[in-house]
Amino acid sequence: MASVNKIKNRVDVLGERYRARAASLSPQLQTVVRYIHENREAVVEATAMEIAAATNSSDATVVRAVQALGFAGLRDLKKTLEVWFGPVMNSEEKMATTVSELSCDINSGIDFVLDGHKRACDALAEPHNRQAIAAAVALLIEARQVGLFGINASGVLADYSRRLLVRIGIPAVSINRSGIALAEQLIALQRGDVLIMMAQKSAHREGITTIKEAKRLGIPIILLTNAADSVFAKEADVVINVPRGGEDGRMPLHSAVLVCLEMLILSVASANATRTVKTMKRIQDLNRSMKPTSKK
Repeated sequence: MASVNKIKNRVDVLGERYRARAASLSPQLQTVVRYIHENREAVVEATAMEIAAATNSSDATVVRAVQALGFAGLRDLKKTLEVWFGPVMNSEEKMATTVSELSCDINSGIDFVLDGHKRACDALAEPHNRQAIAAAVALLIEARQVGLFGINASGVLADYSRRLLVRIGIPAVSINRSGIALAEQLIALQRGDVLIMMAQKSAHREGITTIKEAKRLGIPIILLTNAADSVFAKEADVVINVPRGGEDGRMPLHSAVLVCLEMLILSVASANATRTVKTMKRIQDLNRSMKPTSKK
């Protein structure tokens, strides 16, 4: 609980300065400071030129806007934002928070998981999610190849889903590494592909880099997330709301994401049943050819 309280008690320096100073600035500077205030995660990763492009201004205007908010420069602003965001709770902290909130009996743990999954499945069945899933399936049916982006636990789901897509005749690639290994995976993307992203609020460099490469290639982005106001959601062509059960610093539950992925893949398989059956038959033929023949 201590980690959660620290997050709630952090002072919002940027917010305070924005509310106190924005109204007195010129319209051009107001546009920039409003963007900075409303897109903090993106700003932490952005250059002055990227912020300028997003606000139809110049990098010099961005610097003036940052200084008008009382910061020495963009670096000073980013340091302030990093302090405000604070360290993201790691898996150990989330687990500790979750178990401390549950009473020490088996049923409390069972109920936590079951209730979380029930809420997530109810959310997936909502009309707006059904429409989003239908739009996503329409994109996937026409895809040359499907990229599956996910980090950490979501990276495991990316590998599993890649295998399912290949089994129904759709080339697929996992994008679930970091550093040079991620770059090697991204180089496989081409025009005509579709990208499925599993990402939440944190605008991590892996996700931002993947988004930029997809945009450069004109690749549609399908986002599975519980953070509809994230920088990823603003860039996605289709957003499917996938609650993860554990919120407010509690341990996340990942099976709802898997349910959503399987809904997408099964729907695509059903939409092109001929390709699915043909691919599965060929896989079985190849598998049988590797089995040793019986000696007479």
